Amino acid sequence: MKTLNELYTQRLKRGLVRRLNNLKVASVAREVARRQPQPSGAPVVFFKASTGIDDLSWNSGFHLLASWALRLKGVPVAYFACNSGMSKCVLGTNRDDPYKEMPCSSCVYQSRTLYTEVQRHKSTDGQRPGVEWFGYERDPQLAKSTGRLSVPELMEFQWRDIPLGPLCLPGLRWVLRIHHLEDDENTRYLLREYILSAWNVARKFSDFLDRTQPRAVVVFNGQFFPEATARFIAQQRGIRVITHEVGLQPASAYFTDGEATAYPIHIPDEFELNNEQNARLDAYLAKRFQGDFTMAGIKFWADMKGLDESFLQKASGFKQIVPVFTNVIFDTSQPHANTVFEDMFQWLDLVLGVIKSHRETLFVIRAHPDELRVRKSSRETVQGWVDRHAVRKEPNVVFVNPNETLSSYELIQKSKFVMIYNSTIGLEASIMGAAVLCAGRARFTQYPTVFFPQSIEAYRNELEGFLNVEKIEVPPDFKRNARRFLYYQLYRTSLPFGDFLKPSVRTTQTRLRSFALEELLSSPAIRAIMDGMLNDGDFLLMEEDIRS
Repeated sequence: MKTLNELYTQRLKRGLVRRLNNLKVASVAREVARRQPQPSGAPVVFFKASTGIDDLSWNSGFHLLASWALRLKGVPVAYFACNSGMSKCVLGTNRDDPYKEMPCSSCVYQSRTLYTEVQRHKSTDGQRPGVEWFGYERDPQLAKSTGRLSVPELMEFQWRDIPLGPLCLPGLRWVLRIHHLEDDENTRYLLREYILSAWNVARKFSDFLDRTQPRAVVVFNGQFFPEATARFIAQQRGIRVITHEVGLQPASAYFTDGEATAYPIHIPDEFELNNEQNARLDAYLAKRFQGDFTMAGIKFWADMKGLDESFLQKASGFKQIVPVFTNVIFDTSQPHANTVFEDMFQWLDLVLGVIKSHRETLFVIRAHPDELRVRKSSRETVQGWVDRHAVRKEPNVVFVNPNETLSSYELIQKSKFVMIYNSTIGLEASIMGAAVLCAGRARFTQYPTVFFPQSIEAYRNELEGFLNVEKIEVPPDFKRNARRFLYYQLYRTSLPFGDFLKPSVRTTQTRLRSFALEELLSSPAIRAIMDGMLNDGDFLLMEEDIRS
């Protein structure tokens, strides 16, 4: 735990680094504006309102660098930027005080810093880069129509053929860290304001598209309501929409024509890993299995430990071990995840019933470490579900808290099979040769990598069969496809930006490195993005550009 003095010092350091970084951004932006050729053709629109408020997030960095590269190639770029354009937004919401004033001043200041040089070159013909700053206009008719609705009614609310309720739901669940929303006034208030704000985005973005007539729209993530609404409006018009997220590798980005959070990847049927590729993947997995990895600047397993003697002694009294790997609420609440069960907790309820009828099996329920992430801790947690149902009292259950650094990989090696909802550990377990029973749609379930029954009844039958059969036969293609998918995720879809961005004081934020604009344009990541945006490419890194 840091002292107040340490926290104060870190805050001062963050502020200084942010100011210096903003100066560097402005300097590079001036150089981009000076060197860009006369733009020609239809513009590309960029919109990101849900990544970063008063600092440069990784996705803001990817957004900025990609747009700079387009401008340097003579492609007109138009930015759609928020100027207090929402009564409530996802990142600005204080979940403990929903009525707290939004941090618009610092957010707009940061955005204006990023777009300073763009504003100086704005024109109305759409042929030079420009920024459209949209403000907020409350629609009194919509406010009246939503004023007395319950949370369930607001969740399904549509307005003029736009599903505003469903578009706002993922962001609300994310910021509250709750899947099962309470029908209380705070939740109703937030969802109403999100709907009103989404409608404002829809109107302003629609007008913006009328004026710019873009060839494509690029948005962050596509799940939070500002970008989700813009994506919906653009797709209604038949405009191509590209989404982006952080990649699987450090300082990397993922761009796609699909939903970035669902990670659609096309792997050619004939693709097989060669010796060099297998060695590259094995080296990564060796580090991963020791806990040496980060995601979006977060290092989860600094001190991974093996199974201790007390666990092994308890396990020796059972016929078999089955780990149950859960996930965090903001991953399991995404619309594409829940295709079989309504949500992860409905799945856990089924699992608990099976636990009680199979006392010969030791079930190890593991809570995801991200449940307790600083500033993003979940409010509806697996740990809470365990406490509500007195799961710890079950004689054939071991519950692993989110802050326990027990090795999942050692646990998998000692297990008969593995149960997951949609966590990446399922992909790794398949690579290890384990049988994996999956309950929610995951990134890797688009290929045969795990057992994934498509109904609750089929899932229950598969689970009972796994528990009762002497040996589970795993199709050889599961391991093959798992390795192919992970290789593509790591080395083909994760576009490296480490030459241009580095971690800031808070590693979930970034800052610019010093680089020449020629280096940016010649970088493998930018080449893949340019090919994807301008030539309908696949946003994949070329094999020869992969760094081991």
